[in-house]
Amino acid sequence: MQRRDVLKLGLASGFAGLSSLSSDVLGDEKKLLKGASYNQLPQWRGFNLLEKFNGRNNRFVEDDFRWISDFGFNFVRLPMDYRMWIKDNNWRKIDEKVLDEIDEAVKFGEKYGIHVNINFHRAPGYTVAQPAEPKSVWTDPEALEVCLLHWRTFAKRYKGVSNDLVSFNLFNEPDRIEPILDQCVAVHKAIIKGIREEDSNRLIICDGYEWGNKPFTELIDQKIAQATRGYVPMEVSHYKASWVWNDGNYPVPAWPIISGNGLLLSDSKREIKEEFRGALEISGLFPNKTKLRMNIGTVSSTTSFVVLADGKTIFEHQFKPEAGEGEWKTVVFKKEWNVYQNIYDRNYETVIPAGTQKLELRVTQGDWLTLTQLAVWSENMKKETLVNLSPSWQQPPSKFQYQESEQRAELLGGDVKDKTWLRNRLEPWKKLQEQGCGVIVGEFGAHSPCPHNIVLRWLADCLENWREAGWGYALWNFRGSFGIMDSGRTDVNYENFHGHQLDRKMLKLLQGNS
Repeated sequence: MQRRDVLKLGLASGFAGLSSLSSDVLGDEKKLLKGASYNQLPQWRGFNLLEKFNGRNNRFVEDDFRWISDFGFNFVRLPMDYRMWIKDNNWRKIDEKVLDEIDEAVKFGEKYGIHVNINFHRAPGYTVAQPAEPKSVWTDPEALEVCLLHWRTFAKRYKGVSNDLVSFNLFNEPDRIEPILDQCVAVHKAIIKGIREEDSNRLIICDGYEWGNKPFTELIDQKIAQATRGYVPMEVSHYKASWVWNDGNYPVPAWPIISGNGLLLSDSKREIKEEFRGALEISGLFPNKTKLRMNIGTVSSTTSFVVLADGKTIFEHQFKPEAGEGEWKTVVFKKEWNVYQNIYDRNYETVIPAGTQKLELRVTQGDWLTLTQLAVWSENMKKETLVNLSPSWQQPPSKFQYQESEQRAELLGGDVKDKTWLRNRLEPWKKLQEQGCGVIVGEFGAHSPCPHNIVLRWLADCLENWREAGWGYALWNFRGSFGIMDSGRTDVNYENFHGHQLDRKMLKLLQGNS
């Protein structure tokens, strides 16, 4: 029998399914993790493979499966674009040849002992990518009808194939759907029902909404598992990711992160509670004359800003955002308020006198501005100690403490993001798990511009939390900017691996080795 004959599962044959997958044909079969069910997922570990992601339409690579297995992993997620398997841009006409290529990936999975999770990253009527779908599956009956057609096609095709080998992942991390949550839940239920009418036993995994961060508690009764994400905080995971930070303002990442509220309001903002209109403070002894660096983010209207050291002014500046060129990087005019709120993203510096015990940074006149970063130069350490800031209208400006010794200098206080902070964010998913839903982290990782040492520290904390929870996880991606191979990082000592650049340190971390 020819391999092509084994793979072929044509429409004419009524979607005979892949139940005929055979280790006799495939050769040496590695053992799959057994017992996959909606309420108890195996602790799968693996990667996303992007051969049919967002406009790509390549065949899946057998070497990827071989290497993933050899490295000790047992899971791949295939985030795919439905446009790759339709004919003539007609979303009702399905190209059998492309589905054969997906079958091939499933066969690679069986051959190398790897579970294959089939995901519609772009489904008929839904995507988080660009361009948007012309019709929304959440609200348009035709889009739902076509989406059902596609999922029914896959359900028929894989009927009889073990859940230990194949699962379905319906939509990729639905975004802000709160206004139409009921409709989105109804669509999920309709797709689940359609799949089960073709294959009553298929294991289905639904991503959480709000980009995978909130579980669908409304789907607990559907006997499905759910997938979350591992991209928090995004200032680490998506540092310099142009598709996220479109203003080009990239605070330098750290881990753990000490951060705080950098929104400074004028006292003239009487509609805002008085407690939210104070100064940002840094207390503690500054033993030597040193430098304070402040990155100003956005400034609204003409606004005066001062820095006081023990009550004495050491810096003052009046910002005047307007049209045209100036100190700012980007002009932003808010028509609804008839005001300029320009993005400065610019550093300003002043000198802190020796012996200072308290710094106050405040807006004295005008509207408001945001500080995105504060940094104090330590002469002992010959480097800056810094905190990143973000604006919040619902809390006062942060208060920090500066401590310096011969061994270290640090800014304490504000908000701390660390391993415990990450663990606390898992609580809604742990509650979901307690109610009988299996959980997996369907995507995680950090974009290549993030410093490698920061990524490894952050990943170590993420992975330990997920392992404690008993969850599996899949890195985005295997090869590419988030991956362990060919990531393009400039601060990694790569190992040559079959012509690829392997990040051995990250690999060991994912394997559970130090």
